[in-house]
Amino acid sequence: MILQPLPLSADHDIPAPLLTELTALYASQRDFHALSGDFPDPDDIRPEQVAAALAEELANPDVEVLLARGQGRLVGIVITLARHPDPADPDPWIGLLMVDAALERQGYGRRIVSVVEDRLRAAGRTAVRLAVLDGNARALAFWTSLGYETIDHRRDRRLGRPCTVLRKPLPPS
Repeated sequence: MILQPLPLSADHDIPAPLLTELTALYASQRDFHALSGDFPDPDDIRPEQVAAALAEELANPDVEVLLARGQGRLVGIVITLARHPDPADPDPWIGLLMVDAALERQGYGRRIVSVVEDRLRAAGRTAVRLAVLDGNARALAFWTSLGYETIDHRRDRRLGRPCTVLRKPLPPS
């Protein structure tokens, strides 16, 4: 599996074939989008909505959008944040991990997280945080199985949704 930064055109657009792949990936996660409210209709996720959501992420210079490819196709996406907006929070964050629903439970999520953790460790980071939306029991079970521990319960900064905040130390390898 390969993780690579989201390639953009000279005009900072997502190339059309890639946007089609990304839209299919996002649409595969209907239940997550119904819970998150990120899209108006989780049964009708459109390319322009995905492009707008990613453009909003990329407007922050501390954000990195990485695409996971395996078996010759897009299998997932991960969005990381080098710094949380709260200056008291020293850790980088995983803002989103999404694996194609048809490929869940095949180890892709674990492999993506492992690569992200290795990248952060190589950059000298000593821990990583993330937030799981309340009501997303599968995601909470996934992250805790990887050694992430609950450190807080609060609302997310963007939409005020209740979340569980998790953290994992990244000791040197």
